Amino acid sequence: MTELAAPGLAPSMRSGRRFTSQTSALLLMLPPALVLFTLFVALPLFDAAYYSLFKWDGYGTPTDFIGLDNFKQALGHAVFWQAVRNTLIVLAVSVFVQLPVALGLALLIYEKTPANTLFRLIFFLPFILAEVASGLIWSFVFDGNTGVAAALFHALGMEPVFILADRHWAFAAITLVIVWKYFGFHMMIYIAALQGVPKEMLEAARLEGGGRWAIVRHVQVPMIASAIGVSVFFSIVGSLQLFDVVIPLTNGGPSNSTHTIVTYLYTFGLTRTRIGFGSAVGVMLFVTAVAVAVLYQRQISKGGRS
Repeated sequence: MTELAAPGLAPSMRSGRRFTSQTSALLLMLPPALVLFTLFVALPLFDAAYYSLFKWDGYGTPTDFIGLDNFKQALGHAVFWQAVRNTLIVLAVSVFVQLPVALGLALLIYEKTPANTLFRLIFFLPFILAEVASGLIWSFVFDGNTGVAAALFHALGMEPVFILADRHWAFAAITLVIVWKYFGFHMMIYIAALQGVPKEMLEAARLEGGGRWAIVRHVQVPMIASAIGVSVFFSIVGSLQLFDVVIPLTNGGPSNSTHTIVTYLYTFGLTRTRIGFGSAVGVMLFVTAVAVAVLYQRQISKGGRS
């Protein structure tokens, strides 16, 4: 009887050991993660929310309580709304220009060949460059005196145009740099997803008489919908966080026309030692980011249920 019962007890014993090992790993790894999250995420967020209620320059203890005045000042500042508008433009360009370009290139070079590998490396190189370095490179390209743009205008017999000093062209130049800088990242996401599409499905679609565009539209794109969703989420979050590219290119100028929300926070909050005001802007940005994350999670949940 004992011999017959032993095999039946073995799975429960194994599951018990597995549960014990998982619990041990959880107890070992969770406390450090919670400590780091509390120190570097939760506490700074609570501090920012607290400081946003004060007129404070960052020195000493905040004592000049002004309630929601910092939020009112930001919402009543024309440059703040210009920054919001610019951030929305970056978001739209990222989603409706950058991502289609990345997807189109991914569809062209996703197959594993030596030539495609070379093209992937070339297209991915801009993303590897640091944002500040990319901004400095393009500031030289757009320079109207000695840059590439100056040489081009000279070759065409035209007067040089100082693109980054022109209110009408400066932000368009920034969006161009953003597309150049980040499309390679999204392209690699799509390439990885496209390589996971079963070849048998593509062959079946070809045998059914499907053309190249029909296969892309009805087979490949639906099969990588989850990757496209992740890419869209990264684009939205990246647009809300945009900072490093703008500062070396225009520093928010000319005449504060190229600020994003983060550069606005930096310029009118930190650099002017208005920490309470900057904290208020940061709180609004945080609430926006949380709202985006919640909406994205709801869309993912709906997609999973459907």
